Amino acid sequence: MASEHSFDVSCAVDLMEVKNALETSKKELSARYDFKGIVAEINLNEKEKTITLLSTSDSKVDALKDIVISKLIKRNIPPVAVSETKRENASGANIKATLKLNDTLDSDNCKKITKTIKDAKLKVNATIRGEEVRVVGKSIDDLQECIRIIKALNLELPLSFKNLK
Repeated sequence: MASEHSFDVSCAVDLMEVKNALETSKKELSARYDFKGIVAEINLNEKEKTITLLSTSDSKVDALKDIVISKLIKRNIPPVAVSETKRENASGANIKATLKLNDTLDSDNCKKITKTIKDAKLKVNATIRGEEVRVVGKSIDDLQECIRIIKALNLELPLSFKNLK
């Protein structure tokens, strides 16, 4: 039996599942009556990890966003994995919205997680390792309590807990 146990906290979004969700969104879009004959586009920029929605009005862009989020949920990607960064006018009297995929744990959130774990006074150590936090402790029960505490933070990120050993 191991003398020390650990797990990693990270933010991860499966890009292949995002692509699949966007393809099914495009199929639904082509079949919907309320989008017949108008401009409606869904595009993914893999390099910047953004989704661009383009349509004729704010309400149509909102409908596109709802379609995309519902398809992401069906692919087990939480809605907090996507956040709208900007909405602007595009050419041809269209509206363009940019959605960003939240798939990195930034330093502020890493610090917030480690501070919360230290404030909980459990017998564990939390260290920041790049874009993830490693939590090490002797008791698996303490580690499970840490997972519960981190989930209760509601960081609006798709957190994943990996390598519980």
